[in-house]
Amino acid sequence: MKIGTAVYDEDGNEIGTVRGFNSDGFFVTTRTGVASLSVEHEHTPHDLGEAELLWRCSDCGELGDIADIPDSCPECGAPREHLYYWTED
Repeated sequence: MKIGTAVYDEDGNEIGTVRGFNSDGFFVTTRTGVASLSVEHEHTPHDLGEAELLWRCSDCGELGDIADIPDSCPECGAPREHLYYWTED
């Protein structure tokens, strides 16, 4: 499984796509297109500024530019499956 993979319920209905991973499993988004990558509107009220979309390693917390998601964490070597989308104010 990788980011962007469709996820289905037990009846075969698509419920969303994989947005990220952590030690408990994966995150699913129901949004489509670029909006599926952005969670700014869910975490940062617009009157408080804008959030920056990054990737984050669930093993060590390393952050990086979303445009340059590596195959593994450059800090601890965790596989790409341990990297997930993150917003930073």
